[in-house]
Amino acid sequence: MPVLPYLLALAVFAQGTSEFMVSGLVPEVARDLGVSLAAAGSLTAVFAMGMVIGAPALAIAGRGWSQRAALLGYLGVFVAVHVAAALAPGFGILLATRLVSALATAGFLAVALTAAADAAPGGEGRATAVVLAGTTLACVAGVPAGAVLGQVWGWRSAFWAVALVSVPAFAAIARWAPRAQTASTPVKAEFAVLKRPRVVAALGRGALVNGATFAVFTYLAPLASSAEGRLPILLELFGIGACAGVALAGRRPATRKTQLVLAVGWLGLALGAGNATVLLVFVPLQALLSFAVGSTAVAQVLRAAPDAPALRGAFATAALNVGAAAGPWLAATLLGTGYRAPVCLAVVLATTTLVIREQCS
Repeated sequence: MPVLPYLLALAVFAQGTSEFMVSGLVPEVARDLGVSLAAAGSLTAVFAMGMVIGAPALAIAGRGWSQRAALLGYLGVFVAVHVAAALAPGFGILLATRLVSALATAGFLAVALTAAADAAPGGEGRATAVVLAGTTLACVAGVPAGAVLGQVWGWRSAFWAVALVSVPAFAAIARWAPRAQTASTPVKAEFAVLKRPRVVAALGRGALVNGATFAVFTYLAPLASSAEGRLPILLELFGIGACAGVALAGRRPATRKTQLVLAVGWLGLALGAGNATVLLVFVPLQALLSFAVGSTAVAQVLRAAPDAPALRGAFATAALNVGAAAGPWLAATLLGTGYRAPVCLAVVLATTTLVIREQCS
């Protein structure tokens, strides 16, 4: 395996930490900047919207750049806005930095997925898994560390830490990323790959699986009411399961059988959610299966659209983030029906992936 995917994973680790750590810093941000909890919570929603918009928009804007120039440009902006966030005198500026940070993250990830696949011809699945492992490791290590920093030294320290972690990645990418100019393919020709059933199927799977995953992950706290005091453990188990799923997908792509087991697993969790033991078993298992199917879908998009060099990574990134934004939103509309509602939604979304006939692998 070339070194480039691992270097990209380090940057993605910092970006994933930034994306998810804010949920643990909301009370401190609200108190320090004198805003409501709801207003502070909007920092997460703004980031999600920025990711959806930023992936295709910045991939198009960066057409014709070398992968090295695009990666360094987006990562440089990411570092700069985190410094600005750490120094933000008011909530408005902090909110603006979250939007710009999301755009930069989306642009970086779109290019990084393509660069990793290009660096490992024939091994796109494993290279993609390495890059996406940066996000799952952020759930296991980066987010808890950010929460601790926020509690001990204030929420601004978490933003300083993310900026500092990104610096080694910036230096390494400057050394190892390809300097050659990216082949210029007409935008219309790149969008034409969206007419291919195999590409559309993979994008749909990625969005549906991510929607199910984050519908449950976002509302894990009320679901874990039967496991009093064990929410941190469940969050850690979720992250470990996600890491394992990405790693396994890099070696053995998920199949329709994996999707079936995933749907059945969500059903099992919905039925047994009132039992602490069921939660401790199913949360990491579902994370493993979800990220295995999602990673496989990303790799399939990259393999099936080699003639969309600038946008294939953007399409995959946008699909994942559409799911990550839509899943929690749909789950929120159902919460009034009970704490199991997000898991029931996950059952429906995961089952829908089985309707898509294209094979995962």
